[in-house]
Amino acid sequence: MAAGRGILSLRFNQDQGCFTCCMESGLRVYNVEPLVEKAHFENDLMGSIAIGEMLWRTNVIAVVGGGSRPKFADNTVLIYDDIAKKFVMEITFTSPIKAVRLRRDKLIVALQREIHVFSFPFPTRRLLTLETRDNPKGLVEVATLATAHKQLLAFPGHKLGSVQLVDLAATEAGSSSAPATLSAHQGALACIAVNSNGTMVATASAQGTLVRVWDSVRRQLLVELRRGADPATLYCITFSRDSEFLCASSDKGTVHIFALKDTHLNRRSTFSKMSFLGNYIESQWALATFTVPPECACVCAFGSRNSVIAVCMDGTFHKYVFTSEGNCNREAFDVFLDVCDDEDF
Repeated sequence: MAAGRGILSLRFNQDQGCFTCCMESGLRVYNVEPLVEKAHFENDLMGSIAIGEMLWRTNVIAVVGGGSRPKFADNTVLIYDDIAKKFVMEITFTSPIKAVRLRRDKLIVALQREIHVFSFPFPTRRLLTLETRDNPKGLVEVATLATAHKQLLAFPGHKLGSVQLVDLAATEAGSSSAPATLSAHQGALACIAVNSNGTMVATASAQGTLVRVWDSVRRQLLVELRRGADPATLYCITFSRDSEFLCASSDKGTVHIFALKDTHLNRRSTFSKMSFLGNYIESQWALATFTVPPECACVCAFGSRNSVIAVCMDGTFHKYVFTSEGNCNREAFDVFLDVCDDEDF
């Protein structure tokens, strides 16, 4: 199978129950359990799409053009309403868009050196612009629950390896709280994740060996999780919806699952007790792992009953169920690009 069959990006929605597949030939939306294609937008409507972000399970999708046959510029975000079957909004920026995030009340757009926050959907007005260090990956994450402890926004800080934390609710109320900074890593950040209620932030550096999980309120390190000993490129880190687990995928082709609530379930390294290593924080190894095609980028999410879903850029879908003992068994495998409702097409 040709790599990706023209897939440009994959992204889960906020409840991890659907994902968007952005392609040279348009955009597709899939339900995860069961795996069903929910929407299919062809090239003539959208052109090739580089970024797609759903708003929960609603009819609202934010898209940005890209790839080889774009219909829209890469510096414009468009909002498509699938019930009205039309684009209902577009906002153009001065430079290419690197990422888009949606809350029910906010639209967040990351550029290479700025993050713009808008009220959403109507009236759409710019609430604030935040300057970042060079952010080619468009790293930005936001707490998505309406009941979140904070409307926490996390993005790369000005200092290398740092994460900036902003409470969007405070800025909207006009009481700007002092921006908080986490000194998360020595090297450049590769991934950031925020749990749904904004109490925790997970970070990984370009080194890719460690994932650190932070308390966003006290700005303290909660746990250090070890992906492996050798460097790797992390594609994603994701909290489970109840924040009890975290998963991470990398170019090694291994998806790692860690326990956050009952951290004693994670494996410990045998040499961690050696005194000559000093009293560094003991890093924990994954509770469970499974493999997907190596070198093939994938994004991960949590499904029902202790399962992890990985969708890969080669068009494959993997579902594994894990136990607290660390066993991990494949429950489903599919080629999602071949899944479609024949009656419609």
